[in-house]
Amino acid sequence: MEDHELGIVGLATMGMNLARNLASHRVRVGVYNRTRQRTDEFMVNHGAEGDFRPATTLEELVHILTPPRAVLLMVKAGEAVDEGIDALSTLLEPGDTIIDGGNSLFHDTRRRAAAAARAGLGFLGMGVSGGEEGALRGPSLMPGGTRESYEHVADMLTAIAAKVDGVPCCTYIGRDGAGHFVKMVHNGIEYADIQLIAESYDLLRSALGLTPTDLASIFREWNEGRLQSYLIEITANVLGKSSDGTDAALVDAIEDEAEQKGTGRWTSESALDLGVPLTGITEAVFARMLSSQKAERVKAAGILTGPAASHVHYDRDMGLVDDVRDALYAAKIVAYAQGFEHLQAGSREYDWNLDLGALATIWRGGCIIRAAFLDRIKDAYVDQPRLPNLMLAPFFQEALASGQDAWRRVVNTAVDRGVPVPAFSSSLAYYDGYRRARGPANLIQGLRDYFGAHSYHRIDREGAFHTRWAQDGSEVKVD
Repeated sequence: MEDHELGIVGLATMGMNLARNLASHRVRVGVYNRTRQRTDEFMVNHGAEGDFRPATTLEELVHILTPPRAVLLMVKAGEAVDEGIDALSTLLEPGDTIIDGGNSLFHDTRRRAAAAARAGLGFLGMGVSGGEEGALRGPSLMPGGTRESYEHVADMLTAIAAKVDGVPCCTYIGRDGAGHFVKMVHNGIEYADIQLIAESYDLLRSALGLTPTDLASIFREWNEGRLQSYLIEITANVLGKSSDGTDAALVDAIEDEAEQKGTGRWTSESALDLGVPLTGITEAVFARMLSSQKAERVKAAGILTGPAASHVHYDRDMGLVDDVRDALYAAKIVAYAQGFEHLQAGSREYDWNLDLGALATIWRGGCIIRAAFLDRIKDAYVDQPRLPNLMLAPFFQEALASGQDAWRRVVNTAVDRGVPVPAFSSSLAYYDGYRRARGPANLIQGLRDYFGAHSYHRIDREGAFHTRWAQDGSEVKVD
């Protein structure tokens, strides 16, 4: 019987919890998983939570949906998405909509959207943030595609999204791959944020000898102030967790090799394509790569020397904890500033007309990077929709100015002690580079002209010039 409103393909953790979330909002959901056992387990464990209809085949799933149909794919990014779309495209009718809710590369989403349009089907590439708990209780949703496709499912999506001050953390992002592009940049900011937190933890342990329990208390205290965010909150929880009921900290039993699923790398690759200096996020990606070289690092630890033991012995009264707190806040501003600069560049390149204030609004709840200062970001773009860089907004100007002394002390302390802080130091270098009216690129351009005749522009004349460096040294105008 065609009486169900949305079909879900894929019942792993995210698909399962989104289905439950939808059902809790009185949406009638058809469910299908390639492995029949998982569908059966879902119905046994959660079938009583709402109006679910299990399907054993895609044909059956399509049959039980009310036209115009909507099907949400929650499968692994890549070939599985293409296979799912291809299979559904032979079963659905013009006017039906396919939603890819996975972490797909936005270039793939643009291709799929174009193919769906040729087949007369609606298509949405939708970023979903919040992990399994967010999927169940209220995620941040970033749907991109045709406006008509979004309107088809908007009521369902806004119903299940997280709410902040009564505002759903879901909005129409833009056409074709806009939703997945925004989710990709979101994940890149997440990489930088997590790396900065890890560097804070590492430096405070090294310099002050603090235990994970001590640090858990510090992060809980920070979460009561302007650093309040989901990631700071769960950092305190991770640091405060004991291992197997003992007094030993679980974090000390976890191998120091950070994994990644590719979205951070995609963010950096996209930034290079668009010419955006995404230094903090890219350093976070590189840090994870370096962490994976465990065997080499263990060997190098016995060979390569670091600085002599510092003659400065810190304690909490010397203010290093406060310095790290302030440096963390400043560096986080830079991470978001770079991320939003990337969003602007993508919007221009792909003609998406992204509403940056709206993006800050939907990231306030449900998502991994939700933080108190997203309200400040929203306000900055409401006041200045064409703001070229978030650091130029008055609130963030003042925050960076007040935090930079602590930020510099933290980087100096880390360098003196041989503690790597690539995200802290690269974000500071970006800040210093951005605020300089004149840097050293004049020399770079001179060198390029010397060895490659690439030409240069002068500050006192119009046009491009080349110097015959290896000949008579004369300067000629080349355009």
